[in-house]
Amino acid sequence: MPSTTLASLTTLRLGGPASDVLQVADPDDWFELVRTIGDRQEDAPLTLGHGSNVIASDTGHESTVAVMNTQGITVKRVGDDTVAATVQAGHRLADLVQWASAEHLAGIECLAGIPGTAGAAPVQNAGAYGQQVSDTLDHLTAWDWDMGRLRTLPAQACRLRHRDSRFKHDPGRWTILTVTFRLTRSPAAPISYQPLAEELGVQPGARPPVGEVTTAVLANRHRRGLLLDPHGPDARQAGSVFLNPLVTTAQAARWSAAGCPVHTDSDGQLRAGAGWLLEHVGYRPGQEITEGVRCSERRTLTLTAHDRATATGFTQALADLVGQVERATGITLHPEPVRVGTWP
Repeated sequence: MPSTTLASLTTLRLGGPASDVLQVADPDDWFELVRTIGDRQEDAPLTLGHGSNVIASDTGHESTVAVMNTQGITVKRVGDDTVAATVQAGHRLADLVQWASAEHLAGIECLAGIPGTAGAAPVQNAGAYGQQVSDTLDHLTAWDWDMGRLRTLPAQACRLRHRDSRFKHDPGRWTILTVTFRLTRSPAAPISYQPLAEELGVQPGARPPVGEVTTAVLANRHRRGLLLDPHGPDARQAGSVFLNPLVTTAQAARWSAAGCPVHTDSDGQLRAGAGWLLEHVGYRPGQEITEGVRCSERRTLTLTAHDRATATGFTQALADLVGQVERATGITLHPEPVRVGTWP
């Protein structure tokens, strides 16, 4: 493939040269890539899906970049109403959710509209509206670069926690190739997220049809500016730039009284609303943070890139916001997008 840039492979559209990009379009292509890497005596490649949760370095990446474009879903019946759906890593997560909705298969309906690929979803334990990948993940296959072989990891071996996994902490070791979900032909999982219950016009705990929940999630995400529109004014983005931060019981009480939303995550830990904290220190939708970087038109927690934006400037903007919030509240924000490429 001719020389390209990391900017062309990421949704922020930032990043320098990537001289050696290998597209993995067929599952068998992966093993050819492994042989190529071995022949070159290189380390593990930088692996990208749709690049929707990354900040790519302005200096680019000197070694191989593998872009996962594998597609396809294979279904195996494992019970009267239960199937194991194995999806290729490059398959769009949003397309997988729409397929499950059309098949009336419950378990991932609240993940509708989350950008990126199925292979990237376990890395972050992607989730929304009270549902996350760990709820239905059965197992996955991954290439282990340390051991030089293909491995099958059951869900519990993936160490999935709130927006976290073993893959997030050791990115150079693993490349996920397939993901298998256990889905059930039934109404949707009980609705636990109040805004989604209101969108559906039901009480929490209700179980509407899967298709209704998927439609409601997409409608709610659209209204809140949570859908990645590749042609809109906020097209160059990486979604929410900060995780909702962990807070102590005392911090939770203090800032909840001030109006900050505080919730208990799936691991039983208290977290404060990152968007509210940014607005508390003076930021609003559409506001410029630094040259070429501003809050999206609909929400403060999404930063967008524009003319003259650089990856260095974007990461500095995140660092500045972390500092401002910490000085004002004592709460530490942690960036959600992952830095890739060669950084000083």
